[in-house]
Amino acid sequence: MKEAFRRIYGAHPEGVWAAPGRVNLIGEHTDYNDGFALPIAIPQHTLVAARKRQDDRLRLHSAQGDGPVLDLRVTQLTPGAVTTWAAYPAGVVWALREAGHRLGGADLHIDSTVPVGAGLSSSAALECAVAFAYNDLYDLNLSAPALALICQRAENGFAGVPCGAMDQLASACCTAGAALHLDIRAGSHEQVPFAPEAQGLSLLVVDTRVKHDLGDGAYAALRTGCERAASLLGLEALRDLTPADLPRAARALPAHLLPLVRHVVKENARVTHAVSHLRAGHLAALGSILTDGHASLRDDFRISCAESDLVVDTALAYGALGARMTGGGFGGSVIVLAEEGRAEGIGVAVTTAFRAAGYQLPHLFPITPAAGARRIS
Repeated sequence: MKEAFRRIYGAHPEGVWAAPGRVNLIGEHTDYNDGFALPIAIPQHTLVAARKRQDDRLRLHSAQGDGPVLDLRVTQLTPGAVTTWAAYPAGVVWALREAGHRLGGADLHIDSTVPVGAGLSSSAALECAVAFAYNDLYDLNLSAPALALICQRAENGFAGVPCGAMDQLASACCTAGAALHLDIRAGSHEQVPFAPEAQGLSLLVVDTRVKHDLGDGAYAALRTGCERAASLLGLEALRDLTPADLPRAARALPAHLLPLVRHVVKENARVTHAVSHLRAGHLAALGSILTDGHASLRDDFRISCAESDLVVDTALAYGALGARMTGGGFGGSVIVLAEEGRAEGIGVAVTTAFRAAGYQLPHLFPITPAAGARRIS
């Protein structure tokens, strides 16, 4: 990273910062409903080598692209002015300035191993790496949760994706060997020990290679539907409902909104149950919770796809403890929890099933809970 930065900008960077992608174990589409989530950071991460400038030029270069250095003006950043991947780092700088922080330009070189469009929060990893770099370069002294919310603001207000805060909080705040129990309404988080390998278990990610774009309107429509349902029920958010309240909700809501409510309410309960199992050291019990969560996303939220369903069905048929799609939906990745001795066979079976169906072959890799965003040099 440092040598690449020197070749591009003709000077040495002041440091290198890293931020991971994430897998959400359970708690999907609950963050913008003030609910609960349980993500982990993954070993794949985004790196940013950075150097502070004395003017307002923000220069961006990505190792994943073959284009020239993008040269922007910090003082001219406005939503809609920057498109493609550059909207995410530029949006972070914009959001920091919108929050009242006095800062200027920087030279940034970016490299990443987080698959793009795979439901593993490549955008949050990029945002958090840039935010942590700017935090140090300009001595902002912001906490990890505060930086995560800045990044969410960047994605909402600048990149135009109406996401909740789960992805950014996971990238910023996760620790190795733990899952992050998020309570979005309370603004709190707890590190819950999660080391599946210590119990002879493996957590496998299957990237279906079906790319998703959460800025295309479908994600926003789901959020709007949830907010409309809460309003009709006289609630601040769907977080305020319990499973016992669902019969009342069914009587009060239009039929098309009830499945959204049912998913959010039961998904919050699934997070609570999952955390209880992890605290008790019963990691294998997470399997059925994952599978139930996938059925809910498939049937109530209707955001799965044929490839994701094939992964889940095949993995379960070959002995997985549980499996579900992870991320915002409409493609992306599936996580599979299995005994270590079965993981390889499950991977072979999934690949074989994809080949037989005529799908592009998936990318499979095991993961362990990794550390959150940090300066690495």
